[in-house]
Amino acid sequence: MVELIRTNDPVLLSWLTAALRGEDIEAIVLDTHTSVMEGSISAIPRRIMVLDRDLRRARRVLAEADRIGGGDRA
Repeated sequence: MVELIRTNDPVLLSWLTAALRGEDIEAIVLDTHTSVMEGSISAIPRRIMVLDRDLRRARRVLAEADRIGGGDRA
């Protein structure tokens, strides 16, 4: 698996995992428990990982998130 994005934005994480699922792209979010344990001060970003073979398609979905959000991705 490869990292698609690393962010502290819970809305982006939720939207992106749903959008990837809608495109039949398997994705997992890493560091969720670590992020919660550090007190939710956003010191540890969470990572969305996808299979190598899905990376190109996943990047297109991520580009759509950037387009919708005006490019203000953390």
